[in-house]
Amino acid sequence: MVVFLPSKIFRRTRLPLLIFFTCLQATTHAQFRKYSNEFLNIGAGARGLAMGGAQVASVRDATAGYWNPAGLVGIEAQPSVSFMHAEYFAGIGKYDFGSIALPLYDKKRTLAFSFLRFAVDDIPNTLFLVEPDGSINYNNITSFSSADYAFILSYAQKLNASRDRKMSFGVNAKIIHRRVGAFATAWGFGLDGGWQMEGKRWSVGVAARDITTTFNAWSFQFTEREKEILYLTNNDIPVQSTELTAPRLIIGAAYDFPLRTDLLLKAEANLEITFDGKRNTLLRTGLLSADPRMGAELSLKDQFFVRAGVYNFQQALADGDTLNQKKVWIYQPGAGAGFRLGKSLMIDYAFTNLANQANPLYTHIFSMRLELINKKRGN
Repeated sequence: MVVFLPSKIFRRTRLPLLIFFTCLQATTHAQFRKYSNEFLNIGAGARGLAMGGAQVASVRDATAGYWNPAGLVGIEAQPSVSFMHAEYFAGIGKYDFGSIALPLYDKKRTLAFSFLRFAVDDIPNTLFLVEPDGSINYNNITSFSSADYAFILSYAQKLNASRDRKMSFGVNAKIIHRRVGAFATAWGFGLDGGWQMEGKRWSVGVAARDITTTFNAWSFQFTEREKEILYLTNNDIPVQSTELTAPRLIIGAAYDFPLRTDLLLKAEANLEITFDGKRNTLLRTGLLSADPRMGAELSLKDQFFVRAGVYNFQQALADGDTLNQKKVWIYQPGAGAGFRLGKSLMIDYAFTNLANQANPLYTHIFSMRLELINKKRGN
């Protein structure tokens, strides 16, 4: 796809145009895509992002609806809510996450609802910037938004438990809605599954995402004039299509290291496995790829927390080395902190690099976790 504009105009609008036409081009064909519905892979909660996304074995709060629904059984006494807001690319992209978990009266089952939104607002629409006579008319520039939404309904249940071992499983049903201004809309559906087992100091977990091959059915609405402009500027005119997201499997293990009676170090390692061919990851074959995630959390009196993690290991050319084409391993780091206010409120913060070590792009992320005290239960 090529759009011909005067050089000054293109420099001012190249990022919005890139976002707009990438959205359209990515939905032209019906097939599996390696990076379909990528907004669902950003993460949820500052705690998890600070730990590099290593969460499937240890998550026990309302964000478990995102990381591993089996972890929702860790909420036993009262409802729990979680909120997060982040701004990416100097505020161009906005990401919001919210969830509420409701333990049932038998304390063996939990229901949860989660909501995600990633949006880029105020994208200039320059389709009619150039008049038929070749003149530039800035009054013809309008704006639109590109937004992705996900609605996740989760159910978790405890399995047979003993004094030294607990097990649980969970499932997600998710509805996806994506919109690119008035030009394109998509609806999708998918299922996730999860399992956890917990001992005295250790825990393991498995999360299977998109186990039904999540799909997005796209439809496009262009006026005849818009179609004419797209044709004259050598752009494809999208048609109705289906975008498929292949399953992925995440396995993890966590262990608690008591350093003192009031100081605890929790370490977790995850391995995220994809089945859509070779990716630029640490482990890769022609059939599957695997990306490790590692994180740690140091807690003092279960009141103050310091966290760090790394993930997204990739090979890239060494900085400035364009002659020898020498490749080095790069990664995305994360760090953060948290503190508990009373028994019901938790404030978390993460400082993470959204790109990689070669092209750093850092952002600040804040989230809140709140337990709603149910007085009828004596809490």
